[in-house]
This record gives sequence, C-alpha cells and structure tokens, in this order.
Amino acid sequence: MREIERAEVVRRAREAGAHLISFFWCDNGGIIRGKSTHISGLESRLASGIGVTTAMQAMGDMDQLQVVDGMGPAGEFRLVPDPDTFTILPYAPKRALMLCDLIARSRKPWEACPRDFLKRMLTQAEHMGLRFQVAMESEWYLARKEGDKFVPCDESLDNSSVGMTFAQEVVDEIIEALEAQGIGIEQYHTEVGHGQHELSIRHAPALRAADNHIIYRETVRNVAYCHGMYASLAPKPFPEQAGNGCHIHFSGWDLEEKKNLFYDAQDADNISELAYHFIGGVMAHLPGLVALTCPSMNSYRRLSPGSWSTAFTCYGGDNREAALRIPSNFWGVEMASTNLEFRPSDNSSNPYIALGGLIAAGLDGIERELQPSTSQRVDVDPMRLTEEELARRDIHRLPTSLADATRELEQDMVLLDAMGPLLANSYLAIRHADWEIFSREDTEFEIKNHFYKY
Repeated sequence: MREIERAEVVRRAREAGAHLISFFWCDNGGIIRGKSTHISGLESRLASGIGVTTAMQAMGDMDQLQVVDGMGPAGEFRLVPDPDTFTILPYAPKRALMLCDLIARSRKPWEACPRDFLKRMLTQAEHMGLRFQVAMESEWYLARKEGDKFVPCDESLDNSSVGMTFAQEVVDEIIEALEAQGIGIEQYHTEVGHGQHELSIRHAPALRAADNHIIYRETVRNVAYCHGMYASLAPKPFPEQAGNGCHIHFSGWDLEEKKNLFYDAQDADNISELAYHFIGGVMAHLPGLVALTCPSMNSYRRLSPGSWSTAFTCYGGDNREAALRIPSNFWGVEMASTNLEFRPSDNSSNPYIALGGLIAAGLDGIERELQPSTSQRVDVDPMRLTEEELARRDIHRLPTSLADATRELEQDMVLLDAMGPLLANSYLAIRHADWEIFSREDTEFEIKNHFYKY
C-alpha cells in the first residue's frame, strides 16, 4: 500500500472517530474471520499487515484444525488490507473494516489466498480480452430466538406486503447501511419461506462484487442483531422452509468496459457465441464446481428437485430450475442487461473461491470453444422429465451430498490447477472434515451449527 493511501485511510478513520479497525478475510469454510487494530497502531499495520498463523486456513467449520502441509503452528501469513474496501460501519460507528489479501512473508500473495485466486482468474480473463461484471443475489431469514430455538420472525407468504411491513424497520436500516458503505440497491421482496427476504444489490466489477458480498453478509446480520433479531444466510436454516440461495449474475465485457461481449442481438436469447462457450465450460465442470459454490453440509439439504434451487445439469432461458439460467434482458437496455445466472450457489461459499471457480470453468469453455449440449437445454422443470428422457438428454442430478461434490472436485483438474496446490489441498481437507463431522450427527446438530455462521 502506498504511503499516500495509508495516510488517507488513517485520516478517514480518525475523522469518523473509529477506534477499532477490523482486517477481515473469508476462510476456506466460508467463515468471515478477522483481527482488529486500534487506531493508534493503524498506520504501521497498514504498512506491515497483521500476522496470522497459517493454521487458520486449515481450520474447519467446527474450528477443528486439519493436517495440511504448509499450514500448522510454524509460519504465518499477513493480513494486508485493500484501501479501496475501507468503510465505517454504520451499525457500529466507532468501528471500521477493510478486506484483506493474505500475503506471505516474502511479500508476495500467499498461495492459499482465496482473494488472490479470484484475482488470478480475472487476470487470465483480461489476457483473453474479458472483464466481468457480477452481482451476488442473496436470500436470508429473519428470526427470533426462543429458548434454544430459532423461529421465523413472521409467517408471511412469498412477495407478501405483510412480510414487508413486519420487517420494514430492519430492512430499511439494512438498506441505509449498505448505501452508506457505497453498495447500491436493486430490488427487495419477501421470499417463499416464513420470515425470508431477498435484497439484491447492484452489479460491480468482479473483485468488488465479491468484496461487496462480504460487507453485505456482515451488514445484514449486524443490523438484524441491533433490532433483537438474527439473520441467517445459511443454505437451509429451517428444514421445513425454502432454502437460501446466493445466485451469481455475471456478464463479460471488453477491456474498455463499453461493450457486453455476452450480447448478440441476432441470437434468439440475445447471447453471443462467446457466452455459449462460457456456458459450455460451466456445464462441463458443473459437478466439481458445486463443491466450490455449495460447500457446506447444509447446502445439500437445499439442492433438491422441485425446490427452485436447481438439482440437475441443465441450462435454459428464464428457467429457474436450471443450473444456469439465461435471463431475458430489459427493454431498451438489451446490451447492458444481458447476463447469465448461476443458480446452484449459496452463502456458505467463500465468494472469492466460488466466483474464481465459476470463471475458471467458463474460461476453459472459451479456450476449448465448447458448446453446451442442446439436449441439456430445458425449458420446463426437469423434474417433469422421465428418467429415460433425462438419460437420453445426458441430464444428471447434481451431487446430492457434500461427500459426492468433494469427490467430483477431486477429479476436476482444471479447477484444482486453477486454485493451485496449497489452496486446493486445504480446501479439500476441510470439505472432508466437515463431511466426517456432520455425517455422524443428526439434523438438529447440523442446523444448530450452520444457522448463525453465515
């Protein structure tokens, strides 16, 4: 970080009266972690970072340390913040946060840094003439705690004005807090589940979009808590209710960011040959990719047929039961609004890893000029197709468990090579550990230990 940038961050923190500044990162289990520095030491910490044991990236969801070469009691990485992410926290105005890269003592990016993984994929895309605009579309529940149980804050219906009214104080404050942190709002509505909400935010360049998602998660949970409620972004916090997705909308632009390269006015869906190649790559890597975008035990309670969470290897125009949806664009802004939506993704994922993996899969499709199979294009709920028709069209169930998804990822060398050995090995070790822990416990244990982590 340049000296002028450090001085500006310190000035802003002092003017806001912040006394603690948190350096945050997202770990291999999708957990947001961090350390804080007092304002008196901020300038030196901006220059040198904050030391963290390498073992933290081998820590599972239950804080059980896994055996991973290069991640143990000896050695550390440094949390080095990105000054562009500095924000005063509206819900805790004496505090601020910055999002960090994980830097080795050599002063180079640490090989297990999730944020650097995304940066590397974006650099690879730029070498191919592409820049991505991304929006992560999250769903979440508002709940109250009654004894040892969490219960939904209301029993309203999908898109219900009653649900909007009940939660308006919390939602309005979340919106104000996001806007104060420079995050624009797109749409808001209640969802299918009791007490479930969807508040979508504006698209941004890919790295900023991933950063925004971390800030979004922190803001939603903390504002809710200030109102005596709990916000859960877990994939399936209430087994009997709808699941929480985190759909990834993305489009590919030229390097000047003036032309959407995914758009073609002559195509029936208004998408280009380049976009079809990207879809082909995603479809080719979909089984392993799910381990990056739906990485928790709780994820596979959500990924089930007929639940609008996608459960099959298919794509389609405006099909919300397809793994990859081609949304219809907006009238009058067709080029600008053309995008693709990846749906088997949830908030338990690390957004840098999920987005990095999605881009790696799509770029492989572009490099190899893959075409998505026309037989896998589905314009109905795939659950309506017979087993024979699904087999004939080469449409298969997505992995049905964390163990299955992890095995698929272990066989996908394109995704593993993109991640690099240290990140990939530590990530897989934690997936195996989570399966081992949660597969021997009951549903109540799973829900309890996922509800408020995300």
